[in-house]
Amino acid sequence: MKKLTRLLAATALTAAAALPAAAETWDMPMAYSASNFHSATGAEFAECVTTGTGGEVEIKTHPSGSLFKGADIKRAVQTGQAPIGERLLSGHQNENALFGFDSIPFLATSFDDSDKLWRAAKPSIEKLLAEQNLTLLYAVPWPPQGLYFKNEVTSVAEMKGIKFRSYNNATSRLAELTGMLPVTIEAAEISQAFATGVAEAMISSGSTGYDRKVWESLGYFYEVDAWLPRNYVFVNTEIWNGTSEASRNVIMGCAKLAEYAGNWRAKEYTGFTLQGLRDGGMNVGPASEQMTAELKEIGDTMTNEWLEAAGDEGKAIVDAFRAE
Repeated sequence: MKKLTRLLAATALTAAAALPAAAETWDMPMAYSASNFHSATGAEFAECVTTGTGGEVEIKTHPSGSLFKGADIKRAVQTGQAPIGERLLSGHQNENALFGFDSIPFLATSFDDSDKLWRAAKPSIEKLLAEQNLTLLYAVPWPPQGLYFKNEVTSVAEMKGIKFRSYNNATSRLAELTGMLPVTIEAAEISQAFATGVAEAMISSGSTGYDRKVWESLGYFYEVDAWLPRNYVFVNTEIWNGTSEASRNVIMGCAKLAEYAGNWRAKEYTGFTLQGLRDGGMNVGPASEQMTAELKEIGDTMTNEWLEAAGDEGKAIVDAFRAE
């Protein structure tokens, strides 16, 4: 990782000499803790831009939902309340089903498949964001999503009535189809929600559980590899268009490096965080054959529902992914 950090710095310093120094500060809201790998990548991206533009654009990150809560970040950037931000776009699937392409259960369950799915979907997502006054800079996947429970669970029937943390339409629907009770909880509120019993289970990556030390409240993590959702960094298009061409070039260069670094971190962090859950005292392993089979049936139902909601454009994304 040190080589990537040095590369970011070198790229920034090379560009800095050619740019004027008329400072403009961009506050960048982020939903996850400063220690999370997405936030760490975002902080390096911000430093790269600040140095690389010679101070013309200075980006300051605000992790843990400290500037805007996760659910409010996209709207804040659209309306110019913040010039740039990071958000899990699948949290806005209620606006447009296409935002949920990366949360289709058991469609893309590995990093390689996640990359293939992103290549298929990227043009549609960029177009959709453009219609909402947003310009995409980069996207980084989370590690594969697994199921967290307080107690051992071996079948879908045993999930009935459990309070389940949801963060997008897919997680809410998963709760409904398994008989669990969906409760919307932002990432910054996870630890408190489990400690107080507001939630008793969730589907998330090992990274989120590790960052939030969920072993203090939960006992089991099942590696079901349901999907790999992405975090996206985007900028208000009007502000972007008002930025000098030289600075835009630097920002896009830093974004490409951040995307590469973020992908690398996601892969490296997967094994590390699962071991961290074990070290914290959690039982970590695959789900039972019965639960796996039942979840895949539910996944088929959710896939068909998403395809119906997303229409021809959604079908084209899935077809392109499967054909690659």
